[in-house]
This record gives sequence, C-alpha cells and structure tokens, in this order.
Amino acid sequence: MKLITAIVNKEDSKHVCNELIKAGFSVTRLSTTGGFLMAGNMTLMIGTEDEKVDSCIDLIAQCCKKRTEIVPSTTSYGMGVATAYPLQVTVGGATVFVTNVERFEKL
Repeated sequence: MKLITAIVNKEDSKHVCNELIKAGFSVTRLSTTGGFLMAGNMTLMIGTEDEKVDSCIDLIAQCCKKRTEIVPSTTSYGMGVATAYPLQVTVGGATVFVTNVERFEKL
C-alpha cells in the first residue's frame, strides 16, 4: 500500500480530482498555501495499491500542466522609491510524493 501526496495548483485541482475519481481512486483534498507566490494550492492524498501508483501519477501529470502567468511585482530603489512592474512566472504542474503505508484501515 502506498500514500501518494500530490500538491497541485488550485485551478487544476477540480479537474484532476474528477479524473482520479473516474479512474477509481479515493482522494482527500486539503486546501494549502505555499510556493514562491504564496498562492492557493490543493494537497491531494491518495491511498492506493503498489501496482496502481504509476497510473495514478500519469493521470495527475495529464491534468496538471505548467503554464506561465504575469503577476504584479514591486521593486524598491531605496529612499522610499518603489515601482511596480509585471513579472512572468511558471505555475501549475504538480509535486508528488509517494510513501509506504505500514497499516491501512477504513473504519
């Protein structure tokens, strides 16, 4: 038994959860914040058999694509002078951890 923990962009989370459920995986969603932009993410916890890990990760990869977005940024030039300019950043994709589960019970 394995526990897959996947951190995905909030915008991708609904699509990836729907696809995982269609494929027969049980998913628990946790709303999280983090990363460079301190943006909203969803942390998905998926318990599955060892032989289904690769298909689960493949499904997550298909649903969570990287993309670039323009976000506002400010730069300070000292002495109280600051300016705002757009910054291009890469968002999306997924960070996936797979851990062994010693014991699993559904109560």
